[in-house]
Amino acid sequence: MKGLGDLMKQAQQMSQQMQDAQAELANIEITGESGGGMVKVVLNGKHEARRVEIDPSLFGAGEEKEVLEDLIAAAINNAVHRLEAEHKDKMGGLAAGLGIPKDFKLPF
Repeated sequence: MKGLGDLMKQAQQMSQQMQDAQAELANIEITGESGGGMVKVVLNGKHEARRVEIDPSLFGAGEEKEVLEDLIAAAINNAVHRLEAEHKDKMGGLAAGLGIPKDFKLPF
């Protein structure tokens, strides 16, 4: 039964590592950009918008409302994609420690 005890201990350690990784990811901030950095959106690890920065030159350049809206949407999408990549990298490293294939979908 030593093998089962070791397996349970390893499972507990892995569970703690997953909780730690999730807590760390919840606290990160990722910046998405569009328009060559003229619009920036900062999301936290929970996908909540923290800040929106718009270059003042966009207001004086006679840009249309629709252009600015498109730039904001693109910046949000960029931040979401970066955040998803960060999650995948962090959790993928933990999964690799278990011998789980990288493309395996974990239930979280």
